[in-house]
Amino acid sequence: MDATPPAVGSGPGPGSGSGSEPGFKLPRSRRIKQGRDFARAKAQGQRLTQGCLVLNWVCLPAQALSRVGVITSRRVGEAVARSRARRLLREAFRLNQNSLAKPADIVLVARPSIVGKTLAAVGADLVAALRRARLYRE
Repeated sequence: MDATPPAVGSGPGPGSGSGSEPGFKLPRSRRIKQGRDFARAKAQGQRLTQGCLVLNWVCLPAQALSRVGVITSRRVGEAVARSRARRLLREAFRLNQNSLAKPADIVLVARPSIVGKTLAAVGADLVAALRRARLYRE
């Protein structure tokens, strides 16, 4: 009989990273895709910088769903580094989306310091930024 525990991230269950946990999915409807929405967050919204990211947000009506958009410029690095930065920022938002105090369109801009950071470090920066913006429910 093999009593070896399953590897982290293998199979269903909490922490599997499959996104199948209720309330932790990030469907396309929860993402900002249109250029005008990015521009609105920049022009009409508020902005603050925290660690490896810049947080832009516009508050929405109470019945709306929060959405996220991610921007990574070429200053972050080559295509592989930019893609990893986008994945890290989206995943950090996905894990914390249920802790938002009020609905908002959130645009996350990756800074060059994101290269080499772990998901935990990026998540900590995001939570700190959301707290400073008073968008995080304790």
